[in-house]
Amino acid sequence: MATTHSYGATLKNNRTENQALSFLLTSDKNFVALTKDERKHVLSLLGLDKSFTRAFDLVLRKDGGVKGVLEMTKDEIILVELKTTQKNLPDNPKGFFFGATENEFKLARKLDNKYKFCFVSLHPESLSYKLLTLSELEPLIRTNRTQYQINL
Repeated sequence: MATTHSYGATLKNNRTENQALSFLLTSDKNFVALTKDERKHVLSLLGLDKSFTRAFDLVLRKDGGVKGVLEMTKDEIILVELKTTQKNLPDNPKGFFFGATENEFKLARKLDNKYKFCFVSLHPESLSYKLLTLSELEPLIRTNRTQYQINL
């Protein structure tokens, strides 16, 4: 059973991610939050299995923000996985600590430059975002560890 602490941490993380979504959507009209139907459409359009449904948070339009998601071709779509912090990061993403799933990395490898990690710093002194493909991210990774999450 989840502890009160872990439940509280999850709520805080959800609030932080919602703040980051709001920041991105108001900062750049090319970011698009998806409905459930749009998410299914994007997966189908890109020939992806439904197991990747939660491996991205947003779409980045390459068309200058003109078309709706259902009107875009697969060449006009970049999938975006959001990573968020409230830490002051003057040189975002340097100093970022984040978790990622194997599915996110698998999808990033599969889609190459059509999948980007978006690192958002919500700190007032370093409010910013940085988009990186996996090939741009890998040289920046100083350490990583594997953590197993197990349901019984």
